[in-house]
Amino acid sequence: MSDPTGSPAEGPKAPAAAGAAVVATAPARAPTARLLYLRDFVYGGIDGAVTTFAIVAGVVGAALEPAVILILGFANLVADGFSMAAGSFSATRTEAEEYDRVRRDIRRAIVTTPEHERGDVRHALTHRGVSGPQLDAMVDAITSNPDDWVEMLLLERERLAPVDRSPLRAAASTYAAFLVCGVVPLIPYVAGIGFTVSALATAAVFFAIGALKSRWTGRNWIRSGLGTLGIGVLAAGIAYGVGHGLRLIVDGFAL
Repeated sequence: MSDPTGSPAEGPKAPAAAGAAVVATAPARAPTARLLYLRDFVYGGIDGAVTTFAIVAGVVGAALEPAVILILGFANLVADGFSMAAGSFSATRTEAEEYDRVRRDIRRAIVTTPEHERGDVRHALTHRGVSGPQLDAMVDAITSNPDDWVEMLLLERERLAPVDRSPLRAAASTYAAFLVCGVVPLIPYVAGIGFTVSALATAAVFFAIGALKSRWTGRNWIRSGLGTLGIGVLAAGIAYGVGHGLRLIVDGFAL
């Protein structure tokens, strides 16, 4: 129908457009597309700094030679860093494989049990506040397009979002962060400076990683930095206590 000027009359939003809008705005399980590899970098950096400085603190607590710190520290950088990277690769690939598997299952289900799957779409829309004739129209619109139907159920029922991260890049980010942050506690020993400088430099790394993590978590960057610093201090204290305790036990047996 047209108005007196000849322009089409504007009616209610088309059901297909409304359904597409719901699919587009459905909540995702995790904002992986926006944050990309920040999560991997933060995890790798924290683990690199914590484990390497724990070695430093443990060796110092046991009153062993500085050469032991360098040997164990660099061995940890290579081996534990690779382990972290492999774990990141496997986890990212598993997320993508899980998404693909569930997507295939839903696509099969909308063919074999369409009424059940339509009911889930209706339930999801009702939960979001849609009701009455609009609910029926939107259910019809979404289920008329298999791709929209599958996408709707992935997001609303399964809480799965597409995984946009590459497993190789995730692993590389983890390993790079582990090496960069993990080498910091060792540099003072390479330069022959010692434990105090190592502790201060590592504390700065802990705080910086925590502050960077705030971009992911949304927390205040100072609180986030202090929280990560606290984790590092706790890990170092435990390692120092264990090393010192073992040294006392060994010395006791030697008497």
